[in-house]
Amino acid sequence: MSDGLPTVELLESTHNFPCRYLFKVIGRDEDDFTVRVVTAVRTALEASVDPPHRLRHTSGGAHVSVSLEPVLKSADQVLAVYRLLHQTDGVVMIL
Repeated sequence: MSDGLPTVELLESTHNFPCRYLFKVIGRDEDDFTVRVVTAVRTALEASVDPPHRLRHTSGGAHVSVSLEPVLKSADQVLAVYRLLHQTDGVVMIL
């Protein structure tokens, strides 16, 4: 792994592309966080529509988990999404 990201080799050995790939992004539930996350994934994939996603709020309401499951064509797309998510304001954790 470099920069905390999986390698292309690891991704290709554990996934049969094209396939659905799950990203979970956690951040504070404020300032359009969900919109920024969905937009980042859409931008990284150069998609014309939002990827499938769902939200889960913490019991206290301070944080939200955004789970996204786009269909990705390659390991390089996975890495492109991770890189853009890491640059997104408000991200606390990416799983």
